[in-house]
Amino acid sequence: MDKAFYKFLDHTADVMFVAKAATLPELFEQCALATEETMVDVAKVKQKEQTKILIEEKTVEQLLFSFLDELVFFKDYKQMMFSTFEIQIGEVKEGYELKCVAHGEKLDMTRHNPKVDVKAVTMHLFKVEQSNGLWKAQVILDI
Repeated sequence: MDKAFYKFLDHTADVMFVAKAATLPELFEQCALATEETMVDVAKVKQKEQTKILIEEKTVEQLLFSFLDELVFFKDYKQMMFSTFEIQIGEVKEGYELKCVAHGEKLDMTRHNPKVDVKAVTMHLFKVEQSNGLWKAQVILDI
């Protein structure tokens, strides 16, 4: 399989990306990196602090949506930007559970090269699917 990745697509007033990976945790990582990269230069975000993120949802799509929404929340309310993610996803009685340790630091306007401000993750054209042993997600971020 090719290496996991994310790629930005042209979209009118929002930012749209697709991500592909061999495993669900890798897919979530690529989506997280794409979300962060939309806002700042991820390569310049140092891993000074750890933040634990725990989410349970009924479907994989809801899990990814809630995870990305949580990243936007941390940016808005704690000024936290992340550059690496340790993600575990498992099945639980009511659906799926995500455990993530996100590594990053507070937003530094001089170092992180701020790009656009992501206001929200949208459900418009949002999807997660698996085919031929590959996971794929499509996400639109409201900016």
